[in-house]
Amino acid sequence: MSLAQKNTNIRIAWLDQLKGFGIILMVYGHNFPVLEEYIYSFHMPLFFIIAGIFHPKKMNILTIKKRVRQILLPYFLWSSILFGFWLFIGRKFGESVHLDLSITKNFIGIFFAQGDIDYMNWGIPMWFLPTIFLTFIFFGLILKIKNKLLQYFVLIVSIILGFLIANFYKVNLFWSLDVALVSLFFYGFGFYAKDFIKSNSKKGVPFLLILGVIHLAASLFLLQKIDMYRSTYGNEILFLTNSLVGFLFWGFLFKNFLSLKFLVFLGKNTIPILALQARALSFIKLFLFLILGLSIFEFTEFEKVILTLGQLIILFPILIFINKYIPILNGKNKKI
Repeated sequence: MSLAQKNTNIRIAWLDQLKGFGIILMVYGHNFPVLEEYIYSFHMPLFFIIAGIFHPKKMNILTIKKRVRQILLPYFLWSSILFGFWLFIGRKFGESVHLDLSITKNFIGIFFAQGDIDYMNWGIPMWFLPTIFLTFIFFGLILKIKNKLLQYFVLIVSIILGFLIANFYKVNLFWSLDVALVSLFFYGFGFYAKDFIKSNSKKGVPFLLILGVIHLAASLFLLQKIDMYRSTYGNEILFLTNSLVGFLFWGFLFKNFLSLKFLVFLGKNTIPILALQARALSFIKLFLFLILGLSIFEFTEFEKVILTLGQLIILFPILIFINKYIPILNGKNKKI
């Protein structure tokens, strides 16, 4: 293996670690921890930035087909599985029993990928996949503009339009179209700054400390909880700033100082984790009900950490099985 190839593998490895870290934050954040607002302030933009880093130089039929196979096909497969589970089992237990939700609306939600619990009670976290696919399409079309100034202008206008829709039109758009427009900011940053992000130059402790202080300050001063699925951004400038700084801080921390190999595995399995993490939690709650007789679940902060670890442990053999026998559920053609 050449030195260049080795460096490339290292760069990909630390980005996979960062994705693995991001998916842990997602699972932990869905357990409503005390750090929920901090996690939501930057963890979804992290994935859009990483996707932008690997945007193809040119978008054509082949690259679109590849993204369909990697993103949309797993989305529809998982959404159908989750809807089926919800239809026959999930809606008959827990909070869903008292909601009287429409089966028809939840079926429509598979294709619309929006509408909160009325349409996606079977799996709200799945919204992310169609949205990142839309972001890929929008950015690819913008890159086709040859004039660089016009290209940047259209990009900026698209981002602003996404925020305007969120502020003035409280509607659920197909595949979170308005969120996809806002996400062009992060996706574009990943694409245009990829050489800087992937460079081999070391970032020292002072650089990380500066990023950490800015990240903490921006997180503390965000006006409200961020929720991209519901187009809630708080102070838009702080949200954009904090997301970028948060990515750079954690990214360069993993790149230069941390090497946690298990995160690479998690980073390569974000789609099935996204799909199954809530079901893993349901399994744990069922176990606690059957063994301890618990029916009301109020977990301490420490217990929420243990819950997150438990969910990932439960999913580990399932991920191995998927990669070996049904890799299409992970957007792959062969095991990884």
